[in-house]
Amino acid sequence: MKLTCVGTSDAFGAGGRRQAALFVETAAGGLLLDCAPTTGTGLVALGIPRDAVDAIAISHFHADHFAGLPQFLLAAIYEDRRRQPLAIAGPRGVEARVRTAADAVGYSLAGRALPFALRFVEIGAGAVVDLGAARLGAFETFHDPASCPHGLRVEADGRTLVYSGDTGWFDALPDHARGADLFVCECTFHDPSPVVEHLSYGVLAERRDAFECGRLLLTHLGSDMSERRGQLDLETADDGLEIRL
Repeated sequence: MKLTCVGTSDAFGAGGRRQAALFVETAAGGLLLDCAPTTGTGLVALGIPRDAVDAIAISHFHADHFAGLPQFLLAAIYEDRRRQPLAIAGPRGVEARVRTAADAVGYSLAGRALPFALRFVEIGAGAVVDLGAARLGAFETFHDPASCPHGLRVEADGRTLVYSGDTGWFDALPDHARGADLFVCECTFHDPSPVVEHLSYGVLAERRDAFECGRLLLTHLGSDMSERRGQLDLETADDGLEIRL
């Protein structure tokens, strides 16, 4: 399993970096975790063909995590002339959300012939689905309830990657990361979080021993965290970072 961090900033592009997206390569294919408006540019910049993405899993319905899907699909149709199937997994209502977003930005899918099979898969807390490239599990997190927030657990090639999506602290969070080879966890703030639905560095550093995982990587870095990348005791992600598990 190989992870490439396509985008590691918060919603506002802190530090001039791209918004949330992680590309996971396995022996069976490619899985994109979240698809922000900046993801298309990021894939091109990193030399990752869109055709390498066999499935996309969305953690929740905030724009910096899923609003890149309409552009991805339009590019797949017209730029790539894609033929291989694509699966899009996400919380309940994922198909309606994607179609509504496409309508809103002028890339409507209604009446548009797709040259490839497009499959939508709903994942709720506790669900486990086979997306071809990997087995995907979902767990509920502590974030804006209207966004249907979930963390994601990816299993393939005898390895496990867990991704928190967006979340504030909740006591079961370490349980969901337990046993993972890599836990990619949001850390929007360095100083105490002014938003309880996001994590801060102090909280994670204080509780590091509770995470019984092989490696902990912090992402979704806001401005004060972005300024401290590579200078902290806990590892921070950056756009383009590659990790082999």
